[in-house]
Amino acid sequence: MDFTSTFGQLEGSLFWLFVMCMIAICFFEFVNGFHDTANAVATVIYTKSLKPQIAVVLSGTLNFLGVIFSNYLFGMGVAVGIIKLLPLGEMMNIGIYENIAIVGSVVIAAIIWNLGTWYFGIPCSSSHTLVGSLLGAGLGYQLIHKGDGVNWSKAGDIGMSLLLSPAFGFTMAIILMYLAQRVLKKKDLFKPNNPGAPPFKTRALLIGTCSLVSFFHGSNDGQKGLGLMMIILMTFMPLQFSLNEKFGDTQTIEHLDNIQKILTNYKTSSPLEKEFNNTISNIDLLKTDIYNNNDSTAKQKFEIRKRIQVITKSLEIIVKDPEFLPNKSVRDEIKSEIKFMKSYTDWAPNWAIMLIALSIGIGTMIGWKRIVVTIGEKIGKSHLSYGQGAVSELVAASTIGLSTTLGLPVSTTHVLSSAIAGSMVAKGGVKNLQKNTIKSIAIAWLLTLPVSIILALSFFLLFRLFI
Repeated sequence: MDFTSTFGQLEGSLFWLFVMCMIAICFFEFVNGFHDTANAVATVIYTKSLKPQIAVVLSGTLNFLGVIFSNYLFGMGVAVGIIKLLPLGEMMNIGIYENIAIVGSVVIAAIIWNLGTWYFGIPCSSSHTLVGSLLGAGLGYQLIHKGDGVNWSKAGDIGMSLLLSPAFGFTMAIILMYLAQRVLKKKDLFKPNNPGAPPFKTRALLIGTCSLVSFFHGSNDGQKGLGLMMIILMTFMPLQFSLNEKFGDTQTIEHLDNIQKILTNYKTSSPLEKEFNNTISNIDLLKTDIYNNNDSTAKQKFEIRKRIQVITKSLEIIVKDPEFLPNKSVRDEIKSEIKFMKSYTDWAPNWAIMLIALSIGIGTMIGWKRIVVTIGEKIGKSHLSYGQGAVSELVAASTIGLSTTLGLPVSTTHVLSSAIAGSMVAKGGVKNLQKNTIKSIAIAWLLTLPVSIILALSFFLLFRLFI
């Protein structure tokens, strides 16, 4: 990409507002890094598996790698989910300065709440904070323009993911602890206040699960930052960033022709005929869009983006019906075509991925101590044992990894905190939990969404007056 020609079109105040927004996004991911570091390193520090300095460097490195490899391993589902919370297509109809006010309010509100909870050592969800901020800005847009400001369907999916993941972590930790204590005969694994480092195999397990949590945290939370960054890039330069720069080449036409050919060969009078006709007509329109691509306006670019999303959604419905496509190899071919079409909308430039990776990786190495103390010492009345640490990290890593694969944002903080609480309950019952800490975490959990919504809404209305 030619940075001079791409960003040189932003002149005067627009350029500096763009720079400020980019710095704010990087700072948000930096804060996210040191706010959530404790989720990965608390167990290895409190079980004496690693020294704190080594643990945070390991975690930071793996957070960095998690962001870098996330797209290749899991796709961009989490980032796209964040983008879809705001009505980007409708936002093209209002002035760019108002769009900047929307984006700025989201980032500032999220940073303020994250910093506040970190300062008081309260494990709080960066995901809840970001989603709440997006909802607040979207509601502000809706309040002013009387249109659709929030994608409530997508917000509902994300909300269920954020709500259920802590409950899943808590339950799974209890089950795994129960099984581990009965299958593993080494009672030392479950003794609190062990004086030295754990045995080699146990230590390897603890370091391995810590590494997995760090990697999956980077892959999930890094994509949230990428989603925010793509909102900024599409706001300032929609012609360059609303679609992957590869869109419209000869390969695009070839793949569209292949999809039409497959569907036409298997056309039936099944209930999916509506999806079939919808896909064929949208592909024809998309071909016309490609031929006129050089003359597209920002609004037309977003219409093309929306058309591609409609096509992929219809294909996802069709490919699930074995009666419509009885041949498995053909279904696999359609799945491959869906992935190819999504690469035009579900993307981020490599330099943006690198910026987010560096921000979250460096942030992970700083500011870890406050929340580590809460997780390691204040959730349960007893010191974290080797077994509890391993079980908690294993549950957190598997939950976050699965969620990233499904394209769902989850809270690393809530999943791990819930898993540790579950391990404490499995060891000594509910009475083994420290009520004041659990109460503080629960209050922060309940307040995060409404507070971040109000903060973002207020900042949007304020910024709108001055920008």
